[in-house]
Amino acid sequence: MDGIHLIICLLWACVNVCECEPAMFGEVSSPQYPQPYPENLQEQWDLEVPQGYQIQLTFNHLDIEPSPNCYYDSVSVVSDEKVLGKFCGQNSTDRFHPGVKPILAPGNRLQLVFLTDDSNHESHLGFTAFYQAVDIDECSSSSVVKDPPCSQICLNTLGSYLCACHHGYVLRPDQRTCALDCGGGVHSELEGTISSPGYPDMSPQDLDCVYSISVQPGFMITLTFSQNFHIEQVYNQGPTCLYHWLQVSALGKDHKYCGGKSPGVLDTGTHSVQLEYHTDRYGQSQGWSLHYTTRRVKCPQPDNISHGKVTPVFAQYLYRDYIHVRCNPGYKLMMGEKEIASFKSMCQSNGQWHLTLPECKIIDCGEPNLLPNGAFKFINGEHNEYLSVIEYRCNEPYYRFKDTPKVRYKCANDRKWTEDNSIDVIPPCYPVCGMNSEVSSGGRVFGGKPAKLGQIPWQLFHKTFTRGGASLISDFWALTAAHVVDGFENYTMPWLGGIINDEDKNPVTMESKKIIIHPNYHRVGVGGSSTNFDNDIALIKMSAQVPLGPNIRPVCLPNRTHELVMEGTMGTISGFGGFDGGVISKILRYGHVQEYTLDKCESGDMSVTDNMFCAGGNVERVDSCKGDSGGPLFFPMLGYGTKEQPYEVRGIVSWGPERCGSKGYYTKVQNYLDWIEETMANN
Repeated sequence: MDGIHLIICLLWACVNVCECEPAMFGEVSSPQYPQPYPENLQEQWDLEVPQGYQIQLTFNHLDIEPSPNCYYDSVSVVSDEKVLGKFCGQNSTDRFHPGVKPILAPGNRLQLVFLTDDSNHESHLGFTAFYQAVDIDECSSSSVVKDPPCSQICLNTLGSYLCACHHGYVLRPDQRTCALDCGGGVHSELEGTISSPGYPDMSPQDLDCVYSISVQPGFMITLTFSQNFHIEQVYNQGPTCLYHWLQVSALGKDHKYCGGKSPGVLDTGTHSVQLEYHTDRYGQSQGWSLHYTTRRVKCPQPDNISHGKVTPVFAQYLYRDYIHVRCNPGYKLMMGEKEIASFKSMCQSNGQWHLTLPECKIIDCGEPNLLPNGAFKFINGEHNEYLSVIEYRCNEPYYRFKDTPKVRYKCANDRKWTEDNSIDVIPPCYPVCGMNSEVSSGGRVFGGKPAKLGQIPWQLFHKTFTRGGASLISDFWALTAAHVVDGFENYTMPWLGGIINDEDKNPVTMESKKIIIHPNYHRVGVGGSSTNFDNDIALIKMSAQVPLGPNIRPVCLPNRTHELVMEGTMGTISGFGGFDGGVISKILRYGHVQEYTLDKCESGDMSVTDNMFCAGGNVERVDSCKGDSGGPLFFPMLGYGTKEQPYEVRGIVSWGPERCGSKGYYTKVQNYLDWIEETMANN
């Protein structure tokens, strides 16, 4: 306890007076200790410890001039004017020496009185002592002088005591005595002990005690009665348990007990139980005692899940236990018609699971992606379900995959159609180039043979603005001469394909979406004349995909590894141009031509570059003519192409002498492969 300091000032002098809580321990020594004490001395020390404690004193050292009955010099210990001891001497063997044995005062105060005479011949040192507070056990019989401090139960505390009562009694306001009170109150702990008032002593008479045990729902109470059970039972006056009884009420049913036989263990099956103990004004009952425990409510074992698993697995499931359901790979959790990400259910206080179990249903990957220019079919499984296998194939013989004839995909656990290497991107189908349907040899363009349907399926024809040809090189792009489309870039040019007669009533009609002329093409000047056909090449992108079939198919671009067109190499040209005196042909004609060195070809005033080569047939007068411009010169010769050596467009009909039937000039396609590929990729 904090001290209260009062400062009193008298004139110029101030005195500090401390009203402090006494210390729990301390030390006291004779004057000048450990030097010899003075003569003719009378000194007193008032020692005190807090209330509720006894003060105990122990001499650590004592050296006082010895004398009979300590007549000359002495130190006395006094409590409430009673001398507890008068001491002198030098060691513990002296008669009046206290030794080291503690001196316990009956209260919390004592005084030390030190007296010396006028001589201290041997220079004795005096004394030093230690005092401390010692707790009083107010509850022990040795401390009780008159009446016990508590009527029933006494609990010793440091410096004091507390009173308590037996079960069925309450402490009165005086905090010492107990009064009977066994009604009311609820035991809500999960475990506890209850007994009749005064048990195991006889129960008071005229009792009506009510005890309620009510724990949280989800727990069930079990009562275990001790074997020492006695409630008065009358055998010769009608029903038993008539005057004294213990009634246990649970789940709406009441059971009365009396006699000397313990009820033993009662499993109540509920979380709320009431006990009523009754005695009348006569007879005697020793009473009873019980220990109650609780156990969690049990839920039924969950059913097995088809294609799934319930975790964790317990021998039994109790209140507040959780279960989870996880489906096997390839299956999904379904609650009714709704898919759920996860499932958890708890055992409730009523012994039922708060959610019914879901189902594990097989997953599906959805409709497989369609393959442009191809199709798929199921190889294994159905309904797009897990582990179903589909096989993609391109529309042969017009399309194919680049490296494999077919590709298989499986419906995987991630709900994607995935290839064996976990790739889910379907490779595209590429048009098959350089193949035809009819194979024949011989013939000419200028005076050449008519082509059969499907024999040159990459030949395209235009006759609306200018008469000219082109070569289909994919299902969207065609290759032609720049001068054929020069000036028509902003027009929609119609192109015909899949025909061998320009009056065919069922041609494949294509419309140009973009016309891209080589940026270095030297455009024709005013009046239609030009001195330079260098870079005479252009690309046409169609507005829609060209429907490939037996009569319309692309030709291949030259392979980079193939040799350039060389002198003496034979190829085939085709077109709807002039023949036999320049008469415009209404049918598709073709013929074979041979390449020559540029010095053997007539160029007149026109410039010749390395982007050109010349070819023709001097003997048979096979040549391209007016109206054939933009058409193909392809290798090998028609009739010699195979799957191993498909037809490639090596040249584009560009220009030649005014008179047909000799040699003409062709744009060398191999020089423009990079430009062609880049243009197609960017457009």
